[in-house]
Amino acid sequence: MITAIVFLPLLAAIVAGLGNRLIGNVPAKLVTTGALFASCAMSWPIFIGFMSGSLTAHVHPVLTFIQSGDLAVDWALRVDTLTAVMLVVVTSVSSLVHLYSWGYMAEDPSQPRFFAYLSLFTFAMLMLVTSDSLVQMFFGWEGVGLASYLLIGFWYHKPSANAAAIKAFVVNRVGDFGFSLGIFGTFLVFGTVSIPAILAAAPAYADASIGFLGQRVDLMTLLCLLLFVGAMGKSAQLGLHTWLPDAMEGPTPVSALIHAATMVTAGVFMVCRLSPMFEVSPTAMHVVAFVGAATALFAATVGTTQTDIKRVIAYSTCSQLGYMFMAAGVGAYGAAMFHLFTHAFFKALLFLGAGSVIHAMHHEQDMRYYGGLRKHIPLTYWAMMAGTLAITGVGIVGVAGFAGFHSKDAIIEAAFANGSTSGGIAYAVAVFAALLTSFYSWRLVFLTFFGKPRWAGSEHIQHAVHDAHGHGHDHDAPAEEDAGHDPHAHGHDHGHGHGHAVEGDAGYHPHESPLPMLIPLVVLSLGAIFAGFIWAPYFIDSHHGGAFWAGSIAFNEHLMHAMHEVPWWVKWSATIVMVTGFLIALWAYIVDTTIPARFTAQFRVLYDFLLHKWYFDELYHYLFVVPAFWLGRVFWKKGDQGTIDRFGPNGIAHVVVRAGTAARAAQSGYLYTYALVMLLGLAAAATWAMVG
Repeated sequence: MITAIVFLPLLAAIVAGLGNRLIGNVPAKLVTTGALFASCAMSWPIFIGFMSGSLTAHVHPVLTFIQSGDLAVDWALRVDTLTAVMLVVVTSVSSLVHLYSWGYMAEDPSQPRFFAYLSLFTFAMLMLVTSDSLVQMFFGWEGVGLASYLLIGFWYHKPSANAAAIKAFVVNRVGDFGFSLGIFGTFLVFGTVSIPAILAAAPAYADASIGFLGQRVDLMTLLCLLLFVGAMGKSAQLGLHTWLPDAMEGPTPVSALIHAATMVTAGVFMVCRLSPMFEVSPTAMHVVAFVGAATALFAATVGTTQTDIKRVIAYSTCSQLGYMFMAAGVGAYGAAMFHLFTHAFFKALLFLGAGSVIHAMHHEQDMRYYGGLRKHIPLTYWAMMAGTLAITGVGIVGVAGFAGFHSKDAIIEAAFANGSTSGGIAYAVAVFAALLTSFYSWRLVFLTFFGKPRWAGSEHIQHAVHDAHGHGHDHDAPAEEDAGHDPHAHGHDHGHGHGHAVEGDAGYHPHESPLPMLIPLVVLSLGAIFAGFIWAPYFIDSHHGGAFWAGSIAFNEHLMHAMHEVPWWVKWSATIVMVTGFLIALWAYIVDTTIPARFTAQFRVLYDFLLHKWYFDELYHYLFVVPAFWLGRVFWKKGDQGTIDRFGPNGIAHVVVRAGTAARAAQSGYLYTYALVMLLGLAAAATWAMVG
């Protein structure tokens, strides 16, 4: 069964990719979507089997991959509780995204290629989560990177999509370089790349040191941090995060599949899979916690100023990944995986819901041109509401709540219960980030679904009306506050205090999405509502959690028990800030819509700082991009053209041409000229003979 789960998507990708237009759109979609639903149908019984205790961890060998000296890599599929969790996450989201794409990509001429890429990505992700060795994990790691590049740049006719795909590929190479160094170092120390063998031997190296860059450093800290660099790149942690928001250039189903629920969680999965290694190095765990906290804070602050609906959700993803790493850094790996599990449902729901909104608004993504949509697309509205209630953590302490209420609150409580300095900082940052999460999530809902329609200012809507009625509507676009802002940030919340949007609907009537797009929204809504309540006892319960995880992660029962025993004000802190964020958004975007403009005017420097994403892109541009292009031009102009070409092929060719020109000048065609040359040659030969 596990072999079929993993390789069915690969087979479907081959059929759809190689068949392409030869087999047509519908057969390609049927093959890929059917294969994914089959994999999903086989994954859930495995997950339920580990929940009930009827299944135990096992390894299914496939083939011998590498046998070279001491390096032995067997291709094998490892199935344990951690794998089972990832199987249902990957196959469930991927199958629903395949179905959703039937409606969203219905007008695209390259549908077989798109569905082949989706299935190829799913195969690579399944290979990653079932890996039994670090080399096999790296294969899946690079496979999802390749598929991500192909899907982000799927609309290759758009320069922005090509640039985003290259950016994702290059930034991830930085992280993957650290990951590969970690694999090399691990093999050097342990003599194997088998994950079970490494984890079993790791505690014996607790006090070992190794030479690195001329210094003696703690061995396990070095290995864990190198591996964590790979996790930072793939999971878009602060410093290597810049690719994730730009990846929104890909089709919306890609955003839901790759950049919300599956690929970006690969780093979290890797840290949890190798958690016994990280447990040996407290320093590495502190670094993981600090990086996660910094990422959660950074992304949450930036999310409050974005106006592109997909970018808001993208920064939300970045922030929630920071929560997961905070949990891993304080030793609450069960809570990290629980949030990964619930996050897959409500974040995929939010992305697909945003895609439904974009579909209804004729591909307009700027929330400044939305408003009043809840009456026109009610099912999408309620689905987005379910996702928002889940991500903001709405619930009643001690009773029940939406998915994020159970998983995110568990991380906050575990950080406090950890008792360390890093745990205390993680707790404070997590609470503040929860406030910002509530604010920007409800801001998205209010700008999109409430208030008066502001569709008249959208060029996309004007074109749609023009196409429908044969004439345009010359409406003024919202005025920019100033021309100095980032053109890619879409400006400000015009119509809600940041300028003056033209009110009105331009005669346009948004429509609900087709059934293939709505079915995934309904299914994911159920996950966003019930996933936390149903599975909390298995993932984070101090009594049942150890039996559920069964050694697949380092499960700290003492911490899980302490997490449930924290003071009441810790338990209520997340709920209090959630309500506070909701009230602030309600006041600023519904009650008094002049507040955002007044806040922006008063705190212009802060607003610009957040609007420009802490200036990371600008900093990297001048630190890395400009020097790299300068160095490239030097090698090109001075090295390649000025030296190699000049003295190489071009120089030789020039000499030959000049020699040919001189020889051609001597070929006059007159007989007496040739006779003279012959006479001179004969005289020269005679002279040489006589002198000799």
